[in-house]
Amino acid sequence: MRLNPVMLATDAPPIPEAKRWLDGVTFPPERPLLNVSQAAPVDPPPETLRRAIAEAALNDAESHLYGSVLGMDDLRAEVAANWSAHYGGHVAPGQVAITAGCNQAFVAVMATLAGHGDEVILPTPWYFNHKMWLDMTGVRTVALPCDTAMIPHAGDAEALITDRTRAIVLVTPNNPTGAEYPPETLAAFRDLARARGIALVVDETYRDFHSRPGAPHDLIADPDWDDTVISLYSFSKTYRLTGHRVGAAIASSKLLREMEKFQDTAIICANMLGQKAALWGMRNLSQWVAGERAEILDRRAAVEDHIGPLAGWDILGLGAYFAFVSHPFDAPSDTVARRLVQEAGVLALPATMFAPEGDPICAKGLRIAFANIDRSQIAELARRLAAMTPERA
Repeated sequence: MRLNPVMLATDAPPIPEAKRWLDGVTFPPERPLLNVSQAAPVDPPPETLRRAIAEAALNDAESHLYGSVLGMDDLRAEVAANWSAHYGGHVAPGQVAITAGCNQAFVAVMATLAGHGDEVILPTPWYFNHKMWLDMTGVRTVALPCDTAMIPHAGDAEALITDRTRAIVLVTPNNPTGAEYPPETLAAFRDLARARGIALVVDETYRDFHSRPGAPHDLIADPDWDDTVISLYSFSKTYRLTGHRVGAAIASSKLLREMEKFQDTAIICANMLGQKAALWGMRNLSQWVAGERAEILDRRAAVEDHIGPLAGWDILGLGAYFAFVSHPFDAPSDTVARRLVQEAGVLALPATMFAPEGDPICAKGLRIAFANIDRSQIAELARRLAAMTPERA
């Protein structure tokens, strides 16, 4: 049979590819594998939330039926109230759609904004699933290089806009770099997008682990935010609901009415148990989330304490779940990443998986997802990196 050529031309998912590097490798008991390749929580939700999920599964028949295409009314209202309070603006329930995770929020929004032959601007390094979706739908990705602090600039993006440009996509805190974009950076991109009549899509999957107290930006405080801004969110990281697949898109009601067509065709509705879990979490777990944030910020500090002083291992970006580091070896990052498995028992993703070929920063970059390793493991990671030498790599 013949396969879709754009699918064949799309890169393979990086995480499964990296996990294949483990095949046939033995890790001695005194040096077990340190897996820093993926940020998804490995622990289940807190027991109180699991009990709420079990209660809904047993006693709420609605949990097993189709729901509204754009999400449960109660959950949409809760998200709208949370966004309004958190950002000091106004979001109505009709400006919220519940999706099957944040990845699906992205593809639904992109399917609504852009088609074959259109263009979307992504800062590099980019989140690989964003690039993969654009590739498999025939939308051209236009790379926007970041500065050495891993921050993109609206002035650089302006020169890349053409009559085929449909959106600029920003991820903050960033995956893969961890960089937290300053409010003025986001405002400049909003002003540029508005002036050029395109969308600014802001993926805020890691919003709840931002190091800045309060709102990380003032985009939603703008009374006309929905003429330009689209915010994406994930409940998966905040409440450990990765397997339940529940996320959100916050946008104009006009855009969401069009996006409803994609939702109805692709998934009909987001997982109902996941939606009920997200609603229960938003209403009951604010203190628990604050504790999770404090733990992530402590692990971020541990990365600074232990990896920051290592000779040659420069931290280019750090925040939320990720550290983006430049290695000291005279070898491309994909080669170094494979040898880290063999020689240090460390599985990390090379930055070449997040950028176009030849990107100068990513050629020597590694993404370290530190959210699932504690302070002692971060210290051990630093010891293993220090033990690697340019001669061995």
